[in-house]
Amino acid sequence: MSAPISLLRAVSARFRVGCAALALGAGLLPGRADDRRSDLYGRLEGEVYVAPADRYRVSIPVLPELGGQVHDTENVVTFDDNLSTHASIACFPLDVDQKTELEVRGLRRYLGYFYTEFVLADFRQRFPSATDEKMLFVPEYRDGALLGFALLPGGSVFAARDALPGADANDRPVAKRGNLLFLHDNAVFVVSIELAERVTERSVFHKTPEEEDVILRERLLQLANRIQFPTAPKPPAPPGAGP
Repeated sequence: MSAPISLLRAVSARFRVGCAALALGAGLLPGRADDRRSDLYGRLEGEVYVAPADRYRVSIPVLPELGGQVHDTENVVTFDDNLSTHASIACFPLDVDQKTELEVRGLRRYLGYFYTEFVLADFRQRFPSATDEKMLFVPEYRDGALLGFALLPGGSVFAARDALPGADANDRPVAKRGNLLFLHDNAVFVVSIELAERVTERSVFHKTPEEEDVILRERLLQLANRIQFPTAPKPPAPPGAGP
């Protein structure tokens, strides 16, 4: 049996603050990817972004020469450039209530619940006509992951850069965002990427939804595979133990 509605609402407030950054692109802190930045919640070490509390590190997938930028909040880091990249990685540590939800629902249903209740819901709050195109559970990736593909009318980062002030969102291209959710060390990770060509090359980019899904899946896995997690230190050897 799932948690009471009142509990879900209380829990959702905490996660929505972070998930909203996915819809907004965490774009509050602009800067070049090679800057020595003091305005980040995480930090940069050369070409690597290190998340707050060293939860993970990831090689930066954009180049400053191409306008590459890194933005972050406490939970979400976003990478984008002037050409074709808008990607983010979110990390939401599970509290006691969410751990209970995971235990009750099981991994597959929990990831679907999290995607629908938090990620997709915040896309819809930002872009009211957003729709869930497809969800797919991938049992072979990281012991179980969820792929979610969302259509966001007026939700393209690339179109927004050139949009006229006050333009009707319904007249803008329909963006497509791929999302990959998985669990690691009692936290939900959400990797999200916009399919830029759908907007930047819309006059010549004619793929079926299935072909778009394949492209996004490959890109999501490539970015997720860049993530490195800290390894647990080995316990000290007992006194008198040999080498």
